[in-house]
Amino acid sequence: MGSVLSLNNSRIEQHEFSQSDFCKRQRLSLDFCEENSRLIPSLPDEISFQILARLPRINYLKLKLVSQAWKAAILSSELFKLRKELGKTEEWLYILTKVQNDKLLWYALDPLSRRWQRLPRMPNFAFEDESKKGLNALRMWNMVGSSIKIADAIRGWLGRKDAFDRMRLCGCAIGAVDGCLYVLGGFSRASTMKCVWRYDPILNVWSEATPMSIGRAYCKTGILNNKLYVVGGVSRSQGRLTPLQSAEFFDPITGVWSQIPSMPFTKAQVLPTAFLADLLKPIATGITSYRGRLFVPQSLYCWPFFVDVGGEVYDPEMNSWVEMPIGMGEGWPARQAGTKLSVTVDGELYALDPASSLDSAMIKVYDYQDDAWKVVAGDVPIRNFTASESPYLLASLLRKLHVVTKDANHNIAVLEADIQNHLASFPPAPLPLDDAIHEHAEAAAESETDLWKVIGTCSVGSAELVSCQTLCI
Repeated sequence: MGSVLSLNNSRIEQHEFSQSDFCKRQRLSLDFCEENSRLIPSLPDEISFQILARLPRINYLKLKLVSQAWKAAILSSELFKLRKELGKTEEWLYILTKVQNDKLLWYALDPLSRRWQRLPRMPNFAFEDESKKGLNALRMWNMVGSSIKIADAIRGWLGRKDAFDRMRLCGCAIGAVDGCLYVLGGFSRASTMKCVWRYDPILNVWSEATPMSIGRAYCKTGILNNKLYVVGGVSRSQGRLTPLQSAEFFDPITGVWSQIPSMPFTKAQVLPTAFLADLLKPIATGITSYRGRLFVPQSLYCWPFFVDVGGEVYDPEMNSWVEMPIGMGEGWPARQAGTKLSVTVDGELYALDPASSLDSAMIKVYDYQDDAWKVVAGDVPIRNFTASESPYLLASLLRKLHVVTKDANHNIAVLEADIQNHLASFPPAPLPLDDAIHEHAEAAAESETDLWKVIGTCSVGSAELVSCQTLCI
């Protein structure tokens, strides 16, 4: 009996030991699986997200390759919400270029690491020709580029419509709002398009957005109150091009386009004869968001001339247009084909004014109180700005003015200008004495050499500049 009991007891002890060992191994196995499912082993995912959110965004390109879990985390909106809460958002510069055969490529510059990222090409899309109702498989990335200048396009208003029958997709507008890039409208062969495409830098993908209410080419875009405004441009109907006075805005939160009052083009309405009214076509030649309103310079066009007629200002609170200040409209610097490029940096409105020589230009700032454009920097180091359609671009990055151009080796060069420190470096010269003037001139020459700093270069071969935008993510 005792031996049996002893045997039974031994079996019971052996059985209990086996069960305990099995449970222990099961717990270890579960713990091991749980550790492997975490982003970083031995750390809760909440801590891992805190670590990832503090890393520079340029590193996310490679970190996505670690695992599916890391990829999902880096592409999640939660991570970027956390970055914003921690004050780790980064502002990048996005540059659109045109290469051979009118292929369009986007590049992004991280100004802190000075590293570049090449964006994916825009996807294929199907476009319905409004006249033929046929579907044509076309590449979206061709849509933004053009092998002809805007002047050649507008020349079609005077009867040369054959240019539009030959040309490829072109004339799109570029905008940036709510952390995404937008490509809007343009020509497809001889038709203007309504379509809008959006690039999400978090997902690194292009997707189709809500189309505009009307097909537009060469329209102008601006941002007010986190809404994307589109004004003017041209539309093609009944075999001819007509300038557009209409305007609308896109709310990225609701995904809805809404109309605003059309631009009056007041000065274009007071031409003395019907002949001039038919010959001179009013167009919007620029746009900028400044002091809570949209400022739109305008011109009357007749190939090959542009006649400045000031411009108009849209007030979102009044939902109406008023005439632009005279000094602002008449003095707004113009570049090739009459377009007027500008950028608002830390509340100040800047423009680049090409000088008479090929390798020189000036930076001007608009003085709102005096209603005048004033030179704040000369000898901008750009090369032969008459050689291409877009020889330079202006950008506001990290609250500083930047000029994007091409250097002697055909690389994209991003130049940073510290305008405020540049102005502060001038010594006071209250008296018109020769010594004071000489000292002031010497200080200006010395500070001019220290004004510009190259923060990034990118080899793009013979590619031409098209447009640029900044995004804060």
